[in-house]
Amino acid sequence: MHRNQYQLVHAKDEITIDGNLNEPIWQSATKMELKYENNPGEGTPAPVKTDIYFYEDGESFNVAFVAYDPEPEKIRASLRDRDALWSDDNVGIIIDTFNDERTAYEFFVNPLGAQADMRMDDTDGWNEDDSWDAIWESAGQITDEGYVVEMKIPFNALRFPDREGGLVWNVAGWRNYPRDVRVQMATHSSDRNLECNICQFEQLSGFETVTPSNNFQLTPTLTISRQDEKPEVPGDWEEGDTDIEPGLDIRWGITQDMVLNATINPDFSQVEADASQLDVNNTFSLFFPEKRPFFLDGASYFETNNFNLVHTRNIAEPDVGLKVTGKTDQHTYGVMVANDNNTSFLMPGNQGSGIATLEEGSEVAIARYKMDVGERNNVGVLVTHRQGEEYRNSLVSVDGSYWFNQSNSLSYQIAQSDTKNPESVIEDFDVAHKQDDHAYSVNYSHSTRDYNLRAGYTNVGKDFRADLGFQSRVNYEKLVLGGRHTWYGESDDTFTRWGVFGDWDQTHDQDGNKLEQEIEIHGNLQGQKQFFTNFGIVHRERFYDDQYFDETQFMMFAKFVPVSGVEVGSFINFGKQIDFANTQLGDKIYWEGFVDWDVNERVSMELNYNFNTLDVDDGTLYTANQVDFRLGYQFDMRSILKLVIQYTDIDRNADLYSYDDIEDRPDETSRYFSTQLIYSYKINPQTLFFIGYSDGGFQDDSLDSMERNQRTIFTKFSYAWQL
Repeated sequence: MHRNQYQLVHAKDEITIDGNLNEPIWQSATKMELKYENNPGEGTPAPVKTDIYFYEDGESFNVAFVAYDPEPEKIRASLRDRDALWSDDNVGIIIDTFNDERTAYEFFVNPLGAQADMRMDDTDGWNEDDSWDAIWESAGQITDEGYVVEMKIPFNALRFPDREGGLVWNVAGWRNYPRDVRVQMATHSSDRNLECNICQFEQLSGFETVTPSNNFQLTPTLTISRQDEKPEVPGDWEEGDTDIEPGLDIRWGITQDMVLNATINPDFSQVEADASQLDVNNTFSLFFPEKRPFFLDGASYFETNNFNLVHTRNIAEPDVGLKVTGKTDQHTYGVMVANDNNTSFLMPGNQGSGIATLEEGSEVAIARYKMDVGERNNVGVLVTHRQGEEYRNSLVSVDGSYWFNQSNSLSYQIAQSDTKNPESVIEDFDVAHKQDDHAYSVNYSHSTRDYNLRAGYTNVGKDFRADLGFQSRVNYEKLVLGGRHTWYGESDDTFTRWGVFGDWDQTHDQDGNKLEQEIEIHGNLQGQKQFFTNFGIVHRERFYDDQYFDETQFMMFAKFVPVSGVEVGSFINFGKQIDFANTQLGDKIYWEGFVDWDVNERVSMELNYNFNTLDVDDGTLYTANQVDFRLGYQFDMRSILKLVIQYTDIDRNADLYSYDDIEDRPDETSRYFSTQLIYSYKINPQTLFFIGYSDGGFQDDSLDSMERNQRTIFTKFSYAWQL
């Protein structure tokens, strides 16, 4: 495969990042053109012209885009918070600094200068992690001919080899062009027959004058908060004490490709409320993503192939944490240690899961090593350990992937855990004092441009525990066979892409009893107005509480952009569903709807609505409604005010529930609400100011109306010193 190689210009010229290319250096900078449309087209000529310019000054990698547009009045752009620009026009640079065609950095900017940055992994398809943040500069400006973007990316924000004689980076310039169809253009022509993406990028050579930097960053923090509660509802407020908590975050580039992170007394009260999830007629614990900066930085270094064995949200209340992550040649590694004043973890089963909480703290240690082998293969080891006075959970895992050729790959993972349970867990969950067991998974994939065939087998022992991960189901073995076929159209077709996919799977417990047999088939369509839909049918025979039930469900998801700045979507799922509370079959209707509206370049609104109802033989068992409303006002690129309102209303017919004791009778009325108002001023991801207020309340059968029972006010300051 032919790949163009460009020589990067080196110059000491100073530039101002303002979206104006009036400095002379841009006339002599290395230039590429985004000539190709890669989606919906496949390497077809780009519909609009885009030029990209590069040069380095020894301290920073400087990039500029000139994005031409024959109809600049149709450019979509708003003032945005970080990583929120994807519905806008935007341009970006994707760079593989290690030239290993496995991972890359992504930096994107919209026409007004809003930023998004990510880490990308290309070892098994294009996988992105937008939790990664760097400190860099950007600016954008809309012109009569389109728009212009400038970026200044400091080399100390990147990791790359420390080598004499220069470097070669794999580079792709990218442009997202959302009109009736969302068109993606790039500097390279993408071949869908190739499973690798970075291997198709252009190459940029040079960097002879770039020297590694220690990149020492010191970020002191100060958090002040007060939380009031009502011990009895209804009742009087009990005012909490004002809590003043100083903290410190340290980030040190020990070498160019090894970074140390440390945190002392972290506080994360500024985190925006999690997206609402409707927890009704559900036996497994809900998953909430990690949002805290210390744990997010370098999080991808601890990921494994087939199981989620590291989910740092389990480390709820640390006082201190230390982490070292790095990549040297083909070796990737990470070590993390922390304490936790709140020891909580999943207690998994094959019919559901619970959460155990200990009245003791614990110490946490995680270590991960992965070695790249050949062009695309890898093998890795993970060790996790969590221990308290009467409690311990240890885990060892080996995982990897092997590519037989361009189309055929195998991924695998084997893990073993060893657990010692305290008396409280033994009594509450009826488990042994000691538990040890295995988990392993093997997945084969054959992929081409038009179709994919896959097969997988997973086996998890009944006593397997991953207390630092999110493994909510155990005591099962599952075989799955599936595939897909995709057809492609052109950007002016009614439908630009369509396909069909499905699978068959069968699950047994470790004693050989069948838990589930399922077959499903789906179709999907993409087309004008950025329309996308996925629809299908699932039929399963499912075992629960010593009985087998037949569930057949129909489902459809659809979204589109009817006018610029408005995205509307809906998901519906209806059919037979087990009533897990009463071990019977019912008729379910589940519906989600959402509207994302950029009212103007400063005001944005998100509305999500969930509805769930289950009818059984004697009537309607429950009806649940949930609303999540978010309103944002962006004063400028750094300053934003956000309002979040969440409301859940679950009405149950208690006479249709079975229970042994009157105390177990469910509330017929269960209502919950929370509100949050946050103002934030962010100079960069680490230098920021927050002030916020939140409250919440509920109503059950003992109350005549909604009552607030908690309220919090807080502020936080942090400042990143680059030394």
